[in-house]
Amino acid sequence: VKIRVADIDAPEVGSPRCSYEADLGAKATQRLHQLVNAGPFEVRAIGDRDEDRYGRKLRVLIRNGRSLGDQLVSEGLARTWTGRREPWC
Repeated sequence: VKIRVADIDAPEVGSPRCSYEADLGAKATQRLHQLVNAGPFEVRAIGDRDEDRYGRKLRVLIRNGRSLGDQLVSEGLARTWTGRREPWC
């Protein structure tokens, strides 16, 4: 099952629009892997949509009451999701 971390806007890694986005996306991906592998976490649905237009489940990852997405935001590796993507370049 593919999951989109629903509470963040992260840089693209598949089709970055500039080298800054590519570098930040690689760092965000690496950090998310570290956070996910650091121990158990909960996967929660958010809002009233179950999937995005690509069929990915929209979920928030929670550990000890804190969103892993919020952790990425606090580290400058993502933005809080506002309902639309913003450019990174």
